[in-house]
Parts: sequence; structure tokens; C-alpha cells
Amino acid sequence: MGWQAALELAFAADVETGATRLAHRAHRGPFVVQRALLPEGPDLCHVYLLHPPGGLVGGDELRLDLRVEHAAKALVTTPAAGKVYRTLGPTAKQIQALSVEAGGSLEWLPQEIIVYDGAAVAIETRVELARGARFIGAETICFGLPARGERFSRGACRQRFEIWRGAEPLFIERGLFEGGAPVHDAPWGLAGAPVMALLVAAPAPDPAVLETLRELAGAPPEPDLAAFTVLGDGNLLVARYRGDSAERARAFIHDCWRTLRPALLGRPAVAPRIWAT
Repeated sequence: MGWQAALELAFAADVETGATRLAHRAHRGPFVVQRALLPEGPDLCHVYLLHPPGGLVGGDELRLDLRVEHAAKALVTTPAAGKVYRTLGPTAKQIQALSVEAGGSLEWLPQEIIVYDGAAVAIETRVELARGARFIGAETICFGLPARGERFSRGACRQRFEIWRGAEPLFIERGLFEGGAPVHDAPWGLAGAPVMALLVAAPAPDPAVLETLRELAGAPPEPDLAAFTVLGDGNLLVARYRGDSAERARAFIHDCWRTLRPALLGRPAVAPRIWAT
């Protein structure tokens, strides 16, 4: 048996002042937040998710249940990359259930997950959005240790990312990346790139912002590749990135966020201080 860790968070807005507070926090096992930070003022909470073991091994389970209540605003990130180490058999699980009520906003911006050679992991994220809720979220996965020339030749990574608005699915993605499988080298897959990133935003921004984002998509050096797609008549923006460097993928996600945030949330892009450490 591995670590079984769970964290529940709920953010609520004061009816009179509009200030957002961390109204509920409960944890089991080594998965915590220390406090809510207010670097941009009282109406937006920044929270850093802390997992003291620093990574997952076979049999570990990390579960997050996060709720943003009516008109509340939250930004959630991590202080460092997550890691999934090799296993002798059992699968590690990282499960995130995120919900945003009407008038609320959530910026879900964890740093990348490094899946070591020989690891087995299931990464599942489900986002529930009420009408009028806004969301910017990202997920970056690095297979192996490209800086060391270590490929992901053994193990498996099963990925699921879903976004729902009420009973309507806006986005459902499911992927299976087995070590040494054709998906890692085939042109229709990762084409030899060890890093892939996904960024989604609901709703999609207006056409002028999309043009700026498409310029960002053309900026990464070869052989990195990025692209944007608008789904559901403007209900969702999807950005994808594949490349050779987790640092470049992270920079791409942050650049997209800096462009999207003023357009979708009406706020200047003030980066969490933890990103600079």
C-alpha cells in the first residue's frame, strides 16, 4: 500500500465586500496548503498545493476536491514539478475534481508532471463549470528525463481531462501512453518529443486575442510545435504543445496565460511569486 492522500478546498466570496477567502480546508495524509495568499488584493486567493513526499510511487493516490463558490476567485499552482517514480507493478493515481459556480473563476496552473521511466500512473482531471463560470487550466507531462537522454521505454501513463458545463461536455480527452509504444515516435503522436502540454480556457477569447495567441504558437523553436483550436462555437479554447524541453513548455503555458487572463478575467497578469523561485 502506498500513501493515500486527499485534500478538500472551498473558496467563498463575501457578499458585501467581494473578498474571497479559503472557507474550507481538510486533508488526509501528506497533501496540504499552508495558507491562502492575497498578492493581488482580497478578491482573489492564491493557493500553493504542497505534497511533502515530493513525488508518487506505485500504489500512491493523490486526490484533490476543489470548489470555487458563487463569485469567488482562485488561482491554484504548485511550488515545483510533480514526479512519478518507477514501480514494480502497482499504479499511482492523481485525481483532481474541480468545480466553479456561477460568477466564479479558477486559474488551475500546476507545474509539470515528470513521469520517470518505469512509472505507472493514472492522471485524471474533471472540471465542472456552472453557467457564467470562467476557467483557465493547464496540464504538462514530461516523459522520462530528456536532459539526461532518458526515454520513457517502460511503464504507462493514462491521462483523462474533462470539462463539463452542467450536463454538457465541452471537452473530453483520454490518452494512453505506454513506454516504448508507437505514440511516442509516430508523426500522429508525439513525434519523438518527450514533453506535451495542454491549456484550456472557457470561454474562448475574442478574435483579436486569438491572433495574438496564434503568434505565440509560431514562436517556439523547431522541432517544438504548438497550435490553438476553438471548440463549441466559442465555448472553449484548447492549446496544445509538444517539444523537447519542459522549461520551454512551461514558458509557453505562462505566455498564453498572460495573454488570456486580461481578456477572460479582466485582470493584469501578475505571476505567482513561487514561479520565480
